[in-house]
Amino acid sequence: MDVAVCLFTSDLRVHDQPVLRAALRAAKRVVPLFVVDRGVADAGFMVPNRAAFLSGALTALDAGLRERGGRLVIRTGDVVAETRRLAAEAGAGEVHVAAGVSGYALRRERRLTDGLAGDGRALVVHDAVITAVPPGAVLPSGPGRDHFAVFTPYFRRWQAEGVRAVVAAPRSVPVPEAVRSGALPSARDLCPDGTPSPALPEGGEGAGRRLFGNWQRSGLAGYQDGQDDLAGDATSRLSPYLHFGCLSPVEVVHKASAHGGAGAEAFVRQLAWRDFHHQVLAARHDAARADYRTRHDRWRYDEAEVTAWKEGRTGYPVVDAGMRQLRHEGWMHNRARMLVASFLTKTLYVDWRVGARHFLDLLVDGDLANNQLNWQWMAGTGTDTRPNRVLNPLVQARRFDPEGAYVRRWVPELAGVEGAAVHRPWLLADPGPAAGGYPEPVVDLSDGLLRFKRARGQE
Repeated sequence: MDVAVCLFTSDLRVHDQPVLRAALRAAKRVVPLFVVDRGVADAGFMVPNRAAFLSGALTALDAGLRERGGRLVIRTGDVVAETRRLAAEAGAGEVHVAAGVSGYALRRERRLTDGLAGDGRALVVHDAVITAVPPGAVLPSGPGRDHFAVFTPYFRRWQAEGVRAVVAAPRSVPVPEAVRSGALPSARDLCPDGTPSPALPEGGEGAGRRLFGNWQRSGLAGYQDGQDDLAGDATSRLSPYLHFGCLSPVEVVHKASAHGGAGAEAFVRQLAWRDFHHQVLAARHDAARADYRTRHDRWRYDEAEVTAWKEGRTGYPVVDAGMRQLRHEGWMHNRARMLVASFLTKTLYVDWRVGARHFLDLLVDGDLANNQLNWQWMAGTGTDTRPNRVLNPLVQARRFDPEGAYVRRWVPELAGVEGAAVHRPWLLADPGPAAGGYPEPVVDLSDGLLRFKRARGQE
């Protein structure tokens, strides 16, 4: 074959890139293609923070390809129509793409398969590119069981399955000279409306590899002990790079496992948790919008309370700190994500979809499988085996921000309050000017808990 197309989606890298390597094996020349897909914007997923990160990731991918004598070809429009048009222009015999798990990704694959077949071309889909272990690789025993609904047995099988070998980055990427390309898109090109958060991470494979390398040397060993420390900020912060495929989850698993130790084991378990949610969504596409396991909730909605939650003004400092970190960085500490989700769905008893949508509006790592199904986990409508657990923000603050450093970092109104007293500002005899303007709690925790228990038939 003279020409093949490598269609990049959520795998924006040249290291451990099976799609690119397969295209290079299949043909003398390859067209590395990224389509700025209008369908993503139309569905509301192209938001300022992810647009900014994506722009950086595409620029870095183009640079990585140019180091190997290639370049990234950019087209804009419907991904199927543009891919077919490009394949016809280049005379390509095959199009290679990474397997997806969302309903949208699978519809895209079917449309590509059908459209390319009508043109006399083939679509080749590659597993274990976006996840470490493909969604269908490990299945529970028994007829008709298409996915694991509980993480622990999934993780045991995941470990036994293992991950594929790492694919070396290509030395050369020959691209047909005549293939035209649009300009690399800026963040504004991708999302004309809105302003990105002020402290976004740098997008791209190089930034992701540097971050992982530094964290592997200095943070991985202590991950088990420090992953829930809000002020310590000891998590990897790799989630945006995994979401956009700037880092390979397979390569990360191999390197973490080679490092060894309790910290590495705990970190690899988190990567398996990511795969777990992808295999749930692959089997149950409607879980992106519907309860995976309904509790027959009659969610309430109070506009003032929801607004207070979004703005980080609930009156519970550790909740507000998490929400303000999200707005400032486009990212939030994992423990804080759990805490704020529990507060919205179980203390305020608001539909998990409200919170999931807000997260998708701001998170750089806004991944449909992980975002929606983690929200369902915390709401008790997902795969959690303890669906009615409620995280008390005061207990969580005492355990994971005992001296209040995380709160003081993100809630400047309380910066002058010393120690653990910062978590209960309403008890201060004299809050003083430092606490001026900080709101009273939007709900009494005991009232919220009672309301939730009654709604779930627990009392």
